[in-house]
Amino acid sequence: MATKAMNLKLEESRINEVKTVAHVFHKTITDVVNEALDDYLKRAKQDPFYRLTANVEAASEDETNEILSQIDSLSDDDLKISTVKRFKA
Repeated sequence: MATKAMNLKLEESRINEVKTVAHVFHKTITDVVNEALDDYLKRAKQDPFYRLTANVEAASEDETNEILSQIDSLSDDDLKISTVKRFKA
């Protein structure tokens, strides 16, 4: 898998904390960040907002607000996705 470098701006205390944790677990900072991102992305992709809007490439502010208000009114049963259909314009 190809990798690329990326710069992150973090508070110095956060950097030191990550370094300490990585050292204790004998990992690199990259390993710690990748594990944290994997966990975050897994949770984010389960979020109803993501699941309902991930295929919406461009929505106006009004459309976004309408989607959000509809999501807020849904019950947990309503948010269970049983099928996914993708449409191309």
